Amino acid sequence: MNHETNQVGESPIRNKRWLIMTAVFIATFMTSVEVTIVTTALPSIISELHGLAFQSWIMSAYLLTTAITTPIYGKLADMMGRRNIFQWGVIVFTLGSLLSGLSPSILLLIISRALQGIGAGAVMPLTFTIIADNFSFKERANVLAFNNTAWGLSALVGPLIGGFLVDRLSWHWVFFVNVPLGIGVMLLVWFGYHEKVRLRKQLTIDWWGIVWLAVCLVGLLLAIQVLDRQPFLAVGLLLIAVISLWLLVRQERRFENPLLSPKMFHSATFSIQIITATVLSGVLIGYQVYFPIWLQSLYRVSATTAGLVVTSSSIMWLIASFLVGTLIAKYVPKWIAIVLIVVMLLGYVELVFAGSSFPVWAFYVIAMINGTGMGIVISMNTVLSQHLVPAGMVGSATSILTLGRSLGQTVMAGVYGAILNLVIRLNLHGGISFSQVNNVISSAHSQSVANSALVDPIVLTALHAVFTCVVVILVIVLLINWLDPNKKVIN
Repeated sequence: MNHETNQVGESPIRNKRWLIMTAVFIATFMTSVEVTIVTTALPSIISELHGLAFQSWIMSAYLLTTAITTPIYGKLADMMGRRNIFQWGVIVFTLGSLLSGLSPSILLLIISRALQGIGAGAVMPLTFTIIADNFSFKERANVLAFNNTAWGLSALVGPLIGGFLVDRLSWHWVFFVNVPLGIGVMLLVWFGYHEKVRLRKQLTIDWWGIVWLAVCLVGLLLAIQVLDRQPFLAVGLLLIAVISLWLLVRQERRFENPLLSPKMFHSATFSIQIITATVLSGVLIGYQVYFPIWLQSLYRVSATTAGLVVTSSSIMWLIASFLVGTLIAKYVPKWIAIVLIVVMLLGYVELVFAGSSFPVWAFYVIAMINGTGMGIVISMNTVLSQHLVPAGMVGSATSILTLGRSLGQTVMAGVYGAILNLVIRLNLHGGISFSQVNNVISSAHSQSVANSALVDPIVLTALHAVFTCVVVILVIVLLINWLDPNKKVIN
């Protein structure tokens, strides 16, 4: 199935594709660096705005609105064209960045971050959709690989830029830096991206679909936020999310022009791409968070050394993603995924049984294997999910995959945290308190050695539990890919 032009009759000007690619690259960098650069500035923000009690919402507000709006923008882009929706997203994101930098209180900062997320909900999925519109199936894997370098670049330079801006200027500048980038993207799109859009005579919006999707996602993400502190409230929120999901499915089956068309999921291979990307994104957040914790709290290495584990994974992700086009042209995609998932699984099985003498270098090897596997599989998920749906659903399909990746990271981050805390509490002994264990994990190693003989085994047991969870979900996604009915090379 070829998507040379999109569903609304676009005819991209081919000699301006480099302008489009530049705009997409900058937009991808702008939205992806937002997480790494803001994380670096959080201590200064919390201190100056006295926002310790609400610090989690600085990130959660952005994530919530991004997750809710992503599929909505995907559908609107299929109905109204990409250019205007993408421009709208860039404008809102840039405005949210400006207001975040100007915020005098924690409440206004959280509101501004939510506004940023509303813009990012359009920018993040439409970067992939615009690539699908302007490049052939054979070109697309390499173009996506190039665009993925923006993610890797943000992972590498985000903390450095954030630290520099906070140290030399103030935390406000970690938001202001997005303003010139946003203006640049707007100009590039304005002059370089043209499309012929044929609007439908009657534009019908699936309002109830939007409502039930929003309630479902808000319920789910809020439940994850309070899972380890207020379990009964979390159960209630999860129940609301499940009921809303059922109402959403019922609405989409009955509505003529649904927000999330059930027709996309008639292809088992398409559904498997979405599930695989979602689950592997959950695995991704596991090693990004808990490899540095393991190395810092148990091996007493510096934060910089521990952070290089994630960096090595990002580098391999970028390199491996350039292999996708060649691989899917020669081999059946399901077998590519199965082989790579098995290799990743073997590394995590080792971590489940790893003792205190497990070598530091092994973490780098496992991280690099993960980066390689995910760089290939998740890029392949993106290409195939766009290829397996009708041209009129490319935007929606891409937004669903983007939403799945965001939810995979968010949900599993909450699950891992709850598992870690629960196992630590169950294994407290010898007069060791939970706060002492917390200090060992979160403080500099020079301050955390005092009770190491008693605390280290507790932390190690909790980390074993986290990676046991990773092994379980990898086994599940392995079985799901095994059931993929496709047995042919996709051209």
